Amino acid sequence: QVQLLESGGGFVHSGESLKLSCAASGFTVSAYTMHWLRQAPGKGPEWVSTIAPDNDDTHYAHSVRGRFTISRDNARNTISLQMNTLKPEDTALYYCARSRRPLSRDFLDTDIRGEGTQVTVSS
Repeated sequence: QVQLLESGGGFVHSGESLKLSCAASGFTVSAYTMHWLRQAPGKGPEWVSTIAPDNDDTHYAHSVRGRFTISRDNARNTISLQMNTLKPEDTALYYCARSRRPLSRDFLDTDIRGEGTQVTVSS
């Protein structure tokens, strides 16, 4: 069964760190462009970061650049998001998603996503 399962969310204070993980099953993450997105209460989905499959090229939203780092662990078939210097505005449900076309960076064209993990940052 092809699926994604996120973990690592929690409640932290402003300035603290969290590391999210996205475990894939039924496919190999190294063969696909993978994304992290988030959705805050009452808002639409927001793209956070992308990692390419071929050269590990990474991309970040302006709001998280310099604070978040996306990475891939091929041995564990997982994608991670290290989040440092968290801010209250980072509070959201974070989820990972797979591009429908393996080499596409289009985070709006995904075919699989996980259910997400909640991150809450207090001021």
